[in-house]
Amino acid sequence: MRELIKVIQDTVVPNFLNIRTSIQAYDRDALCCGAPCWRWAYHALHSADKWFFNPYVYEEPDFHEEGMDNPDNPTNVVLSDKQLLEYLDKVEKKTLAYLDTLTDDMLYEKPENCPYTRMELVLRQYRHLSFHTGMLNGQTAVATGQFPMWVSETDKYVDDGILFGRYRKVQGTAKIIYTSGGSLSHSN
Repeated sequence: MRELIKVIQDTVVPNFLNIRTSIQAYDRDALCCGAPCWRWAYHALHSADKWFFNPYVYEEPDFHEEGMDNPDNPTNVVLSDKQLLEYLDKVEKKTLAYLDTLTDDMLYEKPENCPYTRMELVLRQYRHLSFHTGMLNGQTAVATGQFPMWVSETDKYVDDGILFGRYRKVQGTAKIIYTSGGSLSHSN
């Protein structure tokens, strides 16, 4: 049975779309808790790459430097937004391919040498990725007065290059639109 896996597949894609938007909209060098925002983006992506699957059986990316995943640690490596987005693409593809190999029953199993079930790992990464996406979006909202686009359901996503506005009109469908001032308006 794969009913839960299907739900996870359908809901993980918006998580990746949301952090992609964050990276495209943020000020990468703005400081958040003492570290540039790009370090927080890398931290979130690295965690998804490692902890979504099995953090105890993991190979670091080629560009990774020891401790680089902790924004509090100094690093000699500086990743461009292009590199971060390429890494995000890799993590997303890896995640979806992994989910294709699972059944619902496997969610209750613990991967090799791991104290957590696959379901726990998935839920922890949903929480972690959403937390840091929100953190980056908060930085952007404070700096620009606009909240980056947020996707809840993939079929509602409009890939038109517009990075701001929580909800936007999908042709033929009424949508609630949040203006930059936070007020609501409706469109058809």
